[in-house]
Amino acid sequence: MISKFKFTGKDSSNNITRRGFISMCAACGACMAASPLAFGTISCSSGQKKKMKIRIIYSLHAPVQSQPDWPNIGFDFRPVMENIDNTLKQKFPSFEFVSVLATGPEDAEKILAEDKEREIGGYIVYQMNCWNRVVQTIAESEKPVLYVDFKYGGSGGFLTYTAGFLRNNQPNVGFVSSSRMEDVLAGVRCFEVVANGGTATEFAGAVTRERLKVTPVAGDLTCKADRLKTLSADECIRRMKASKILAVRDQNEGVGEPVMGIPLEYLPFSEINLAWERADKDEAKAVAEKWQKNARKVIDVSIEELRNSAAFYLGMKSVLEKHHANAITINCLGGFYGNHIHAYPCLGFHELTNEGLVGACECDISSTATMLAFATLTQGRPGYISDPVIDTSKRQIIYAHCVASNKMFGAEGPTNPFDIMTHSEDRQGASVRSILPTGYLTTTLKIDNDRKEIILHRAKAVDNDPDDRACRTKLCAEPVGDIEKLFREWDRWGWHRVTFYGDLKEPVYELADAMGWKVIEEA
Repeated sequence: MISKFKFTGKDSSNNITRRGFISMCAACGACMAASPLAFGTISCSSGQKKKMKIRIIYSLHAPVQSQPDWPNIGFDFRPVMENIDNTLKQKFPSFEFVSVLATGPEDAEKILAEDKEREIGGYIVYQMNCWNRVVQTIAESEKPVLYVDFKYGGSGGFLTYTAGFLRNNQPNVGFVSSSRMEDVLAGVRCFEVVANGGTATEFAGAVTRERLKVTPVAGDLTCKADRLKTLSADECIRRMKASKILAVRDQNEGVGEPVMGIPLEYLPFSEINLAWERADKDEAKAVAEKWQKNARKVIDVSIEELRNSAAFYLGMKSVLEKHHANAITINCLGGFYGNHIHAYPCLGFHELTNEGLVGACECDISSTATMLAFATLTQGRPGYISDPVIDTSKRQIIYAHCVASNKMFGAEGPTNPFDIMTHSEDRQGASVRSILPTGYLTTTLKIDNDRKEIILHRAKAVDNDPDDRACRTKLCAEPVGDIEKLFREWDRWGWHRVTFYGDLKEPVYELADAMGWKVIEEA
């Protein structure tokens, strides 16, 4: 078990650690050679049942994270895993839990191979980092699998992989997406269905019933008044065609196919980096000082880094002007880690969106087009691109990212407080934690240009989460509609969504009708 095993660093996530976790099955000499009742429950001659063995698999890079990813570089998973192990052992003495780490499919296959002779009755797979593909292999065992999200750690992969299971009607997988340990325990308790002779499909059904039982009913969804003004669909389409998106993906340049009717041009890293180099140093200093003055707090970010970010903002703005564009999206992580750019664009994106332009993360062209299209439709309200997380214990969806405007009602609208902090995943550079307004109705969207579809859900903004894990800005919202339905589309649409303040449902449908597109309501 984790509490008895000493982790030594990154290498402890490979075979040596895994074998250290896997406990050998003790011989049960008094038991008859009977067939399992259901995946590992064996009757003994005394009439007692042998404990059902449940394998806990932690899907992650390493016990101490050595690379940028959610939750953050340097995160120590060991006390988290130890607490989970100890809690399950204490709460379920009728089960035997054996723990192991797995980084991907190869580890998962080895675990299944070793478990063939160990009478493992079921699996708990914790998604601790986002994209480690472990649960898919474990699900193929056809044994009952409880799939659990480690909030602000594995949430991206968890949502995407869970949606895939739901789409493919995976019969043996139940899932828990909750920050409350009691909800995980309710899911684990469903293994009793199998211990008492039930099937893996019945186990998964029991997990679903337990999740629905403990998810709170909808709260008061009455929202503050919001005088949203939108353009007509025809005028919005005209302005979109007159716009332009710049995409900085790599060192290549060229003209792309229009997205939602919006012209698209690719620029190389070298052009944006040169613009950063040529930015006026005095002007950058003045921008940095303005940010420092206006921020509620500046945490672990030097004035030199603020000036560096300000120079990047000025560089981006000059490139937008040169190419007669009003939106830019940059492969920020690839550019920064590849030494192609030398500052994070987070604060620059923040400033651009405050001015009525569009700055979008990760060279996500679909999200950039979403931000531009619906900022146009709403006459200047900025979109907030995010990596969402779902927490059923609070009936909330949390929109998390390290970039956000603090003028969510438009450049001339009210401001909200913001903090300047390092980029969360790697604790470098400068980014934004915007304390976004609560009590208002929001509309979250994303477009798919190939399918000619727009996905949409609405939610009431209720809180901002200051948790240090994952991205800095975390707007918590209660969905309008069925939160269970929100688990179903991430495999087709990707993780990102774009949130706007206001009720955009009716104007979005009008725009979609005018363009011959389809709207999908995901809640």
